[in-house]
Amino acid sequence: MNSEVREELTEHIDERLTVDDFSQYAPFVSVYALNFAGVKGKNNFRDRTTILATAYLLMGTSVNILKSSTNNLRPDESSRNSFPSGHTATAFMGAEFLYQEYKDVSLWYGIAGYTIAAGTGFFRMYNNRHWLTDIATGAGIGIFSTKIAYWVHPFIRKTLFKSNDNSAGTIVPYYNGEQMGIGMAFTF
Repeated sequence: MNSEVREELTEHIDERLTVDDFSQYAPFVSVYALNFAGVKGKNNFRDRTTILATAYLLMGTSVNILKSSTNNLRPDESSRNSFPSGHTATAFMGAEFLYQEYKDVSLWYGIAGYTIAAGTGFFRMYNNRHWLTDIATGAGIGIFSTKIAYWVHPFIRKTLFKSNDNSAGTIVPYYNGEQMGIGMAFTF
């Protein structure tokens, strides 16, 4: 089945699109962009960031352990770290995060996140970097990692942030004529 899907996708490729290198981050970046735009999500900045960091840690650890232990050859034969797709895992982790944070505001945020995540997986196959099974497994790992992060968050919050519910933060862009960047300050 992997070979058949690969053959269909690569049959008419003229050039490779690398949108998947960027789209993998779009769902979880959207959570912060929506909040910055004034659309309030489920959690405050500190809790949201703790959940995201936990999910990313779980997802990244799982993906890297599987990549190094399975040694699967990529469809383009460039390396032996095909299984599972890290790009897809990251995208679906972010899509579930976006859904969890904004499902009570509008279901469309979650639908948009999952559409971008599915597109990321598609482009990983289109660019001949992953098999269908790599994509499906990466998606599952990403979603499951976020679900676990939300499940363990009350314990993490109780352990790390015992009584301080007064968190604050600011992000300020800057440009000095030659360089640009972002200055950040947070109180937990």
